[in-house]
Amino acid sequence: MTTTSAAPHLWAAPSATGPLDATVEVPGSKSLSNRYLVLAALGDSPSRLRGVLASRDTQLMAAALRSLGARVEEDGSDWTVTPGPVRGGVDVACGLAGTVMRFLPPVAALADGPVRFDGDPQARVRPMGPVLSALEQLGVRVEWHGEPGFLPFTVHGRGGLAGGSVDVDSSGSSQFVSGLLLTGARCTDGLTVRHTGATLPSLPHIAMTVEVLRAAGVVVDDSAPATWRVEPGAIAGRDVRVEPDLSNAAPFLCAALVAGGTVRVPGWPSSTTQPGALVPGILERMGGTASLDGDVLTVTGTGTVHGVDLDLHAAGELAPTIAALAALADSPTRLRGIAHLRGHETDRLAALAAEITRVGGHAEQTEDGLVVTPGPLTGAAWRSYADHRMATAGALVGLRVPGVAVEDVATTSKTLPDFVGMWSHMLAGSRAGAPA
Repeated sequence: MTTTSAAPHLWAAPSATGPLDATVEVPGSKSLSNRYLVLAALGDSPSRLRGVLASRDTQLMAAALRSLGARVEEDGSDWTVTPGPVRGGVDVACGLAGTVMRFLPPVAALADGPVRFDGDPQARVRPMGPVLSALEQLGVRVEWHGEPGFLPFTVHGRGGLAGGSVDVDSSGSSQFVSGLLLTGARCTDGLTVRHTGATLPSLPHIAMTVEVLRAAGVVVDDSAPATWRVEPGAIAGRDVRVEPDLSNAAPFLCAALVAGGTVRVPGWPSSTTQPGALVPGILERMGGTASLDGDVLTVTGTGTVHGVDLDLHAAGELAPTIAALAALADSPTRLRGIAHLRGHETDRLAALAAEITRVGGHAEQTEDGLVVTPGPLTGAAWRSYADHRMATAGALVGLRVPGVAVEDVATTSKTLPDFVGMWSHMLAGSRAGAPA
């Protein structure tokens, strides 16, 4: 492994010196961890969650739920959640966690008083209007402390929520639907959510929410298109294990295509609602081979990457990783169906276009995505925009391009607390002597 020198606030992304031969243990899914935590806090009895991802996003969720009245006890990656009455008169710090800022306002509507929400400066530009408009349709008062539709704001809980039917435009994020569904069983009359927008991104994440609810005994009817009905009723406490985060596995699996060689990820589920389950098929289209033996996913590459035309509407969170891989391909790539990424941790389409261009490639924004055209790449500072997936994308480019230095790699702690250590461990398994 070779590295480059960089300024103190930059991380010198290591370049691979040979084909990889590594096994990477990926921690639990952030998306599942935070869904389980919310539902456990609303449950009828304590829950034991095993293999929870301990990251900034999950710690923010745990702290918020404690403020709202639940007890969350951590024993390594095994967490116990004991429900309590939802209380008001508290502040919720969202950080940059979309799941905290979108899932917890409906919970706050159940509180016995006001709950104030705020987050990092970058969080204040992330859209919040649809989920709060839905709460207003249900009779909840929302007080804005800045620009309407964005943090900060206060939800004035009234000690309960009657429920009913709401229309919500979730074109910007499927989290608006999921946040409402997670609280639906605690509404006296249940809750019907209808999506009214022209597009609905990340449907697998809504399917994940529905699956988590049903596993806890909640009755959910999703038989009508873009409509979900959650019946009022019990929410069972559970003893459940969190699946590995398949989207977080993506940069490591992509590394096998960039450097050549093999990367294995154990614990890969045979069936899952995680959007990251699409990764093996995508990588096969881009020049790799993938196989599942038991619960071990193995991806092997030759160092050659092919461009693709890919609709990532269902798995937009993979776009930064796939775009970075595309910058190293032998032909152009078109990524479609990801206009909603403009409202993520940063405007990911603009950020990807800027950083790929900065290192010598060409990435052009389209109405709903990106066209990435490879070119001779050179080392440069790669900005992360306080976005964990932008940081890991820079690391992937750095595998082949010496001199890439990732700004604020610590932002990966949002979902991967030891990304740098994991990346180094993967490279330490390189077989020396073969060309990169």
